[in-house]
Amino acid sequence: MSNEGKIVGSAIVSHHPGLMQTDEFRLEDGAGRDSDLIEGFKRLRARIDAVSPDAILIFDSHWFTTGFHLLDARAHHKGTYTSVEMPWYLNGLEFDYRGCPDLAKMCQSVAEERGVLAMAIDDPHLTHEYATLNLVTKLGLDVPYLTASNCQNCQSHHFLEMGAVVGEAIRRSGKRVVLLASGALSHKFNEIDWERKSPRIFDAANVSSPENIASDHEVIELFRQGRHDVIVERFPTVYRKIPWEGLGGHYLQMVGAMGGADCRAPGIALSEYENARGTGNIHIWFEV
Repeated sequence: MSNEGKIVGSAIVSHHPGLMQTDEFRLEDGAGRDSDLIEGFKRLRARIDAVSPDAILIFDSHWFTTGFHLLDARAHHKGTYTSVEMPWYLNGLEFDYRGCPDLAKMCQSVAEERGVLAMAIDDPHLTHEYATLNLVTKLGLDVPYLTASNCQNCQSHHFLEMGAVVGEAIRRSGKRVVLLASGALSHKFNEIDWERKSPRIFDAANVSSPENIASDHEVIELFRQGRHDVIVERFPTVYRKIPWEGLGGHYLQMVGAMGGADCRAPGIALSEYENARGTGNIHIWFEV
């Protein structure tokens, strides 16, 4: 059917709070060179502009829910955000953007048909998370956004099932949608009093362990080859134990929407692989 919706692009995207600091502070912390993730947002914006989506769906690795996958069904989002985690610099962030309630409700409808526990929530008092707001701010796109949660009592296969729900809902919606998996790869923080191995804070040498660095590079290479089948197979026994941010729910839902283990979308790195307080971060675009 010509009016079927489709996924027109997807990406794993870093959202770490350090990216929201002033240019001057990032340059100082980066030993004179900014995080490449900043330029990476511009490269990502160009990829999204090229496919002209009707909406962007963000799998938010910070919106932890329990018992249900949730979708933010509000029609409009406006307010001022201060992070409870790092309020000394991620504060006073103004946001004003459109939601996508029809797609949220379509996701709930498909989930009900399939016996997947998911709900669309339209509540004006629902809080926002910076894993969504940082992306909306840095991309600066005037399109509707839908945020999906990261249900913390899920195994890997539950995330894949919810992703498949999202993929079917997009097909029925008639919309052209870009998926953004907002989160890091390996996600083990350095201790509060850690000492840098490199003076440039973004340097991959500052990621929490050589094992995590090696694991992240392994996955990045599998992304490049489009071997999501290998990643999906290894996730419960290998990558979940690293662990990835949000148990990998942001990536697993995204790839679930694109066919799960059958997905062969190759990954194109849009930034360098960088450290953020010990976690492994990169922007990777997947050609669909």
